[in-house]
Amino acid sequence: MVFRTQGVESGQLVEHRSTPLSRWLRARRLRIAAWIALGEGVLVLIHAVPRIPAMILAAAIVLVYFAFGRHVRVDSLRQVSWIAAASQTLMILVPVLAALIGGLAIIALVALAVVALFVLLQDRR
Repeated sequence: MVFRTQGVESGQLVEHRSTPLSRWLRARRLRIAAWIALGEGVLVLIHAVPRIPAMILAAAIVLVYFAFGRHVRVDSLRQVSWIAAASQTLMILVPVLAALIGGLAIIALVALAVVALFVLLQDRR
């Protein structure tokens, strides 16, 4: 026996208790989380949002997801909580990567300065 679900193409599996909104969110949740993280990360990088409180709030949101969000019966709310936790996890990576890249840039500048100093000291005319 084959059942048809409105808005679902033939051959697709439909998760039990899912709605069109929850299926839409599930299909796009990583993209949505990445855009949210990018926006929040830029706000943290330009110091519009303080770094430490943003990271504490992000950690709290991730903990709430692991404590409650995974067990929510409403699939749409579960998808929204996953998006929130994933975006906060990605947002924490933005300032860390910026600091890492900034540190590598400083190391590269110091290395170039040492090489330039060496070349200048070798030139004894």
